[in-house]
Amino acid sequence: VQLQASGGGTVQAGGSLRLSCAASGRTFSSYDMGWFRQAPGKEREFVAAINWGGGRIYDADSVKGRFTISRDNAKSTVYLQMNSLKPEDTAVYYCGRRLPSGSYYSATGYDYWGKGTLVTVSS
Repeated sequence: VQLQASGGGTVQAGGSLRLSCAASGRTFSSYDMGWFRQAPGKEREFVAAINWGGGRIYDADSVKGRFTISRDNAKSTVYLQMNSLKPEDTAVYYCGRRLPSGSYYSATGYDYWGKGTLVTVSS
């Protein structure tokens, strides 16, 4: 399994970005997926997760109402729409595949990770 995240960039505060994470392999639709982020000097933190069918979504309190996770199983891709961006959202964003019995909210609950895409929000 390979995960490739894209869509990062530099945006002013209040702006929007849409991240994509394309997965290889034929089992994408069987797994829950998540987005995490890691700022310099900080641990990787949970952002959002979505179950295999897209019917259950989990968000971090810090992004509720601003970020939306979605997926397209036909394209083996998970998305993160980020609106009303703030400077504190600046980080490298990673997509991950959740282990069947893993926590949605902890990085240890995921096995495969993409390389990450950098999001920089200027004030």
